[in-house]
Amino acid sequence: MISTEAGAKSYVAGLGDEAAIDRLSLLAADLAEENQSQNLVARATMATVWQRHIADSAQLLAYCPEQPAVWMDLGSGAGFPGLVIAALRPQIPVMLVESRKRRVDWLNRASTRMGLENCRVEGCRLEQVERFDAGVISARAFAPLDRLLSLSARFSTTTTCWVLPKGRSAEQEVQGLSRTGRAMFHVEQSLTDPEAGIVVGRGKWSETS
Repeated sequence: MISTEAGAKSYVAGLGDEAAIDRLSLLAADLAEENQSQNLVARATMATVWQRHIADSAQLLAYCPEQPAVWMDLGSGAGFPGLVIAALRPQIPVMLVESRKRRVDWLNRASTRMGLENCRVEGCRLEQVERFDAGVISARAFAPLDRLLSLSARFSTTTTCWVLPKGRSAEQEVQGLSRTGRAMFHVEQSLTDPEAGIVVGRGKWSETS
């Protein structure tokens, strides 16, 4: 379990090179400044930004293929996990979907400042994004699991990897799915919060699942 800032930084450093850590350090600094003007993350979490946000995002890499076609992050908000994934894996195309204008502006600025040429921000509702095959679909505090799956089903294929941090509600939300859904998804323990879970699955979701 990652329980300190030092432990979080050490964990993330093991997942990327020095350039990636420099990019994430810049993100942490810029986030602290931007959070003064818009509430991107809870202010109380800024003191533990590496543990609560950066390592929390980076741990999702453990459940995904090394080279997914496109990593699609829904409701990216402050940029977690999308910006972290893009920083640690510059060879992976990452799409951040966010409809709130101020957050879209922040994501574009942060991505540019970090030099993330592999990152693209879609500033619109998910329903307006043109369909494509997503290699990974992630979402952090985007929507209840059943609605999240319904909204993003058209981007999934038989090989799509789903990584969905769900906090304390993870197991309950999986159990609320159909029998097919319960067979497709399971819950992994978060490394950054003993009470949080990550819903993980692989495959194509459909309205009949």
